[in-house]
Amino acid sequence: MQSRRLIIDANILVRAVLGVRVRELIERYCESAAFYVAESNVEEALQYLADLAPRRGIPEEVWRESLTAIMSAVQIIPQVELAAAEAEAMARIGQRDPADWPAVAGALQFDCPVWTEDEDFFGTGVATWTTATVEIFLRGE
Repeated sequence: MQSRRLIIDANILVRAVLGVRVRELIERYCESAAFYVAESNVEEALQYLADLAPRRGIPEEVWRESLTAIMSAVQIIPQVELAAAEAEAMARIGQRDPADWPAVAGALQFDCPVWTEDEDFFGTGVATWTTATVEIFLRGE
């Protein structure tokens, strides 16, 4: 049973595809935690992966297959479902990075933290976890 919920930022999806640690955490905890990502954050991750993966010598079919596998454990939140919290999320994220509003809106609507490496989320009034510390949350400590 998934007793914990967590919004994943685009940079975490990118790390899950290009690295090992994030992917392992998602795989290990997908039975006990529900992972969510805003539809626009998936699109953002795709843009970054299309740029970064070739520079690392990773063929498109390889990184796309990895992303597909990761997304089997992550639920996409359609943008229309975030519309009700958009104004509040935009006010909270302010001018730091207005494009981050969907993850903030998801956190507000699902009443859960955001897993990110992006410091723009600090001070938004939603809890954040980084990869270095998120396992504390995922273990329920």
